[in-house]
Amino acid sequence: MITRLSRTTTAEVQRRMLEIRDEGGVVALGRVLTLVVHTQIGAEEEAIRAANAASREHPMRVLVVSRNPDHVSAREEPRLDAELRVGADAGASEVVLLQCYGEIGSHLLGIVQGLLLPDAPVVAWWPSFMPDRPSGSQLGQIAQRRITDSGKQKDSHGAILSLAACYAPGDTDLAWTRLTNWRGHLAALLDQPPFEEVRGGVVSGDLENPSVHLMAAWLELRLGVPIEKVEAGDAPVGSSGLHAVQLQRETGESSLTRVRDSVGVLVQPGQPSHHVALSTRGLEDQLAEELRKLDADDMYRQVLLFTLGQR
Repeated sequence: MITRLSRTTTAEVQRRMLEIRDEGGVVALGRVLTLVVHTQIGAEEEAIRAANAASREHPMRVLVVSRNPDHVSAREEPRLDAELRVGADAGASEVVLLQCYGEIGSHLLGIVQGLLLPDAPVVAWWPSFMPDRPSGSQLGQIAQRRITDSGKQKDSHGAILSLAACYAPGDTDLAWTRLTNWRGHLAALLDQPPFEEVRGGVVSGDLENPSVHLMAAWLELRLGVPIEKVEAGDAPVGSSGLHAVQLQRETGESSLTRVRDSVGVLVQPGQPSHHVALSTRGLEDQLAEELRKLDADDMYRQVLLFTLGQR
């Protein structure tokens, strides 16, 4: 069910939510968190679809706050339009879309504060743009977890360096999340014979993608050896921007290479090569993974700071 409110207030939104709950029996019991999404007007649906899918694993209240860019909103008449979605239109969550026009968009904290679930963690997510300092932004200040996506920025590598310079516990970025499958396969590779030290390595991929730089930093940090980054050219890459990782060892080269969108080939010296699942994960899977852990990601912090030190 979708209920639309024009030129409304947050108090009216809250009152209408209570009415819908009383009328239809939709309750907040079982909601484990509030996800606050900050995006632009007209770009909300992709984030809502991802949140709805992730809510099947993490039942939650989703508050989507959208506004136009500053140069546009400065000319707009102040008003708040809202849309309430429950039931089949909201997955296992309840979705509140708040479209802010004009000066109202400057007061995001006041808009969402009365709509947060009581005594539940708050996660802030910026699916397209990101603030200069996530933890210092209005929404970041009330969130235990803050999710950005440096890969969506015009200067994605610069965005990673900016995140490193202002890191605070609870920050994370989807460029790091996209490496989970790669990191798991590489860790398993090094946990199998031959048990030899790695002498160096090469990460190839789309060098405009921040995940490539994070992968190289993670390997160099964990293995203590130089890792070279090279452009993959026309080789197939997924959302992580990675094509292959080669690690030099005494008896030869161990490698993981993407050969198709969802398939990689794992090679070990003296062993037959074999295919592994290396799927390109959708936005809903990436978001669901980040919602599983609400504590600080210390490995992400170490890799970020290591990347900043390499600048």
